[in-house]
Amino acid sequence: MQITQSLHAALLISNLEKSQHFYSTVLGMQKIDRDLKFPGIWYQIGNFQIHLILAATIPDAIDYEKLGRNRHLAFSVANLEAAKQQLIAHNCPVQMSASGRSALFTQDPDGNIIELSQ
Repeated sequence: MQITQSLHAALLISNLEKSQHFYSTVLGMQKIDRDLKFPGIWYQIGNFQIHLILAATIPDAIDYEKLGRNRHLAFSVANLEAAKQQLIAHNCPVQMSASGRSALFTQDPDGNIIELSQ
């Protein structure tokens, strides 16, 4: 088997409105149409998609001291400082990478961890 590309990642969410605000407004992602019978929001980033699926409960097992050691999504950004300021302006948590590299971690409204690196 040879994996050739990443197609999508699915995350569980508890509130469609809060998640849409975070992914659309804070992160600036492009929402796409979906034709499914269960509630959720899909986003397109290049050839990659994020599938946010509404769930009744979300597991809580996060190491808050080092967010990067948890399950997370990672995105490249053009300007890490500008991304950091955008997150702060929206009262989102920001944790710089413990490794010292040019990266930070934040969380969406349901605690899903997002890595941004330059």
